[in-house]
Amino acid sequence: MDNKLLILWRYFPSGHIRTEEIAEALQISQKQTARYLKKWNDEGWLTFTPGRGRGNVSRLQWLKNIEENFEDEVLLMLDHEPVEISSKYLMYDWSTETKLRLMNKFHTQFGFVQEAKDKLVVPKRYPFRTLHPLDAADAHSANMVSNVFNRLVSLTDQGEIIPELAHSWDVSPTKLRLYLRKDVCFHDGSVLTATDVINCLEKLRFHEQNKDLWRPIDEIVSKAPLVVDILYPSGCSYILPLLSMMTSSIYKESKGRIYGTGGFLVEEDTDHKTTLAAFKEHFQERPLLDAVEFVKVPKDFPIVYHSSLERDHHETFQVESDSGFGVLIMNAYRKESQIANLEVRQYIHQILAENRHRIPEYESRAIPNNNSCMIGNRLPYSIPTAVRPEFTEPLIIRVAEHTEEASRWLLDTFTQYDIPVQVIHVSFEDAIFNKQLTDQTDMFIHGEIFELNQDLSFYFFLTNGFAPLPLILGKNRKWQKRISQYVHTPFEEWTNLNVEVEKELIDEGIMIPLYYQKRYIPFSTELMNVNIKHFGYVDFSKLWLRPTID
Repeated sequence: MDNKLLILWRYFPSGHIRTEEIAEALQISQKQTARYLKKWNDEGWLTFTPGRGRGNVSRLQWLKNIEENFEDEVLLMLDHEPVEISSKYLMYDWSTETKLRLMNKFHTQFGFVQEAKDKLVVPKRYPFRTLHPLDAADAHSANMVSNVFNRLVSLTDQGEIIPELAHSWDVSPTKLRLYLRKDVCFHDGSVLTATDVINCLEKLRFHEQNKDLWRPIDEIVSKAPLVVDILYPSGCSYILPLLSMMTSSIYKESKGRIYGTGGFLVEEDTDHKTTLAAFKEHFQERPLLDAVEFVKVPKDFPIVYHSSLERDHHETFQVESDSGFGVLIMNAYRKESQIANLEVRQYIHQILAENRHRIPEYESRAIPNNNSCMIGNRLPYSIPTAVRPEFTEPLIIRVAEHTEEASRWLLDTFTQYDIPVQVIHVSFEDAIFNKQLTDQTDMFIHGEIFELNQDLSFYFFLTNGFAPLPLILGKNRKWQKRISQYVHTPFEEWTNLNVEVEKELIDEGIMIPLYYQKRYIPFSTELMNVNIKHFGYVDFSKLWLRPTID
């Protein structure tokens, strides 16, 4: 099957045609087009008679219905081939009716498969960007990290510290001593040692995007087997919560591969399929599933978790999950721009507040937010009354692919108020990793998803190198001093500190809350123990399917 042949069938009926038009539609050169036409002619799909002489057009005559033939072939393949092989054909340029039929058929291949093993096949729209804990800057990748790797401790959303790889610990004002579990195995079969832990934490401590978080730490050493000491002479109130974060996952790198100790190990990882297999030697509770497969599907493919054995219509229930929030970040200390003027930022805040209710017209999952970004602390704040300033030059706005819908609302609002703008379109990777772009930009919409505990996540938002605020706030001495208060404030008091800092960011026009998002995931009623965990995603280690017993 060839998608180029399908495109030709769909958009060019039998009759007169120019090869230039075909080349443009197929996005190839005219020379390549001639080769393809000869190939398809020889295979019996069509006859193509080239025009002879100037002004004479060519003629195309179809001999077979391409879409019907291809559809039959894909349907047969879906019944006999692994889903990751047939999934790529959903990306073809089908007519709406054919694509709907194929997607309905394809959807029956997903869900729980109860054979000798329990396997959940999950549709995914994008490949995972990374499975390395230090590079997981997006929620999809970080959720995978949470399944494959363990931390030394875990932190609940209520702030309770729970043992993981460390079973106990002693805390003093200048030192944390961790006692590691015995006989914990990595996925390659090797046993966890204190040296493994130190190697991971040392890489993290000097990692470009995380070094500010770990600045209070002076030394990490081991003075006895399975004992790790973390020293912080100047104090570090949040050391235990810090060890619970995804970036603090413990791993082992060997022969170009990375191994964790988590409930699932990575059995396969390609652009089209990622397979997690249950790790039977896991030191905690073994996952109830044997495997989870993530298979790439088109963007419009419906995501439903259900049993592939259930061929007929099945009942589902919606699981609500927080999907983060969106804010406008303004580069308040960009001296060469008008955005450095507080009156300009206040005026922008004012007009956005007046039009915030229109965001759902652009981003359907967005719920306008005129309060705090932190759940449970959604305190209202005052909206400034500002006089329109004179805009002497365009404001530079960065638009990333993952915030494109909300950014259109922002741009349309500025157009409504005759505010001149210059737009820079960037990829997700550039928005995260290209710090120079942030320096050159006046403002942009940023989407954030908290990991689990929002007190720790908000501080991470203020300080980690993947987030935009550290680059902006780091230019201002007052803000540097303000954020340094976290180190010396007991973690139990961070909620109040976060509320105060957020209010200051809003009052100074640096961060303006715009919306928060909810995700509603449909699950079949036959799936048991659906729990939402890190970054608003389901905990795969707890899922199971109630068996059908006659």
